Amino acid sequence: MAKKPNRIAFSKRNLEAVRPPASGRVYWYDERTPGLCLLATAAGAKVFYWYKWVAGEPQRVRIGPFPEVTVETARKRASRENGKVAEGGNPAAERRESREGMTVAELFAYWLESYAKPRKKTWKEDERLYTKFIEPRWADRRLSQIAEEDVEALHAEIGDENGRFQANRVLELVRAAFTRARKKLKWKGANPAEYVEAFPEESRDRFLQRSELPRFFKALEQEPALTRDFFLMLLFTGARRANVQAMRWDEIEGTVWRIPQTKSGKPIRLPLVPEAQVILETRRAAAGDSPWVFPTRRGSGSGHVQEPKRAWQNLIKRAGISDLRMHDLRRSLGSYAAETGASLPVIAKLLGHEAGSRATQVYARMQLGPAMEAATRATAEITAIVAAANRQETDQPEAKEVCEQ
Repeated sequence: MAKKPNRIAFSKRNLEAVRPPASGRVYWYDERTPGLCLLATAAGAKVFYWYKWVAGEPQRVRIGPFPEVTVETARKRASRENGKVAEGGNPAAERRESREGMTVAELFAYWLESYAKPRKKTWKEDERLYTKFIEPRWADRRLSQIAEEDVEALHAEIGDENGRFQANRVLELVRAAFTRARKKLKWKGANPAEYVEAFPEESRDRFLQRSELPRFFKALEQEPALTRDFFLMLLFTGARRANVQAMRWDEIEGTVWRIPQTKSGKPIRLPLVPEAQVILETRRAAAGDSPWVFPTRRGSGSGHVQEPKRAWQNLIKRAGISDLRMHDLRRSLGSYAAETGASLPVIAKLLGHEAGSRATQVYARMQLGPAMEAATRATAEITAIVAAANRQETDQPEAKEVCEQ
């Protein structure tokens, strides 16, 4: 004998009272609107669905989560689907056909809103890559019209015109967006980027040289306090730029900075050396009641500083330094840690890398001695170099004027 389905009169109060099952999932059906049901899972999720047998086959359409979608809205939607069936239609099949006919522009709009913006601090870079490289070529094409050959051609074109690094990032973005279409939108086509090979990338080993450190610190003196401290925090923590931008006071635990969301998706803990602690004391006095260590009120929806590209370019220009990126400050800490004796596993821990990863191998040729207190020794070395240069500049005898009689 078939089990009798769970039926209740849907209302906000009644659905709030529905308890999660001990395991699996349970459907509850509305006594008033045919086809309207609520899926309750053991994890606590509650989602409205329209569910009916059409032409001898079960058909289901997701309406939306409760309580974000109200009972009234869910009933209207279910009634609309019932109307389509009465007219000979099949709402679930129409949904599938719609997904098959989705355009690249629609996919990336979905990607940005449902995945990139909520989960990636670098979502604006995804948006930029799409707008610059993908949108002009594929925006109006349907997903089913994008073949592996198209991705290969795009990848090669960007590689020739904009460099291998940029081409590989676009390839990764296309692959990720199509993967999400398959997983979340139930798109049945093949991922056209799945088997396209990325260009090999050489590990960049640029870092602040000893001769550049004094000029870099001298140029920093002319920066506004917020920007100056931001760049110094990059150098003294070795953290990624996006993490320093979004650094919060509730992430600081004494001499440790706990970063809950990182590039790898795992939380990491970084040491706060004395130089970084001094910066935090200064920032605390200036931040007021803001939760951000580096807050800003100028055009930032996030409330914290964004990437100071122009300030960086002006800084290195004043310092007379070429080919130096903000990310190279992170590499600089790793390089001086290696120079003062830190082992590769210690450097990996210091920078939040997996030990033995390709990124940490960059420092191998600079390693000189046994593992030591990497962060403290490295920053002490950096500040000692700058202090020595300043003393040398102060000790220079003043030039004497020679007057001809």
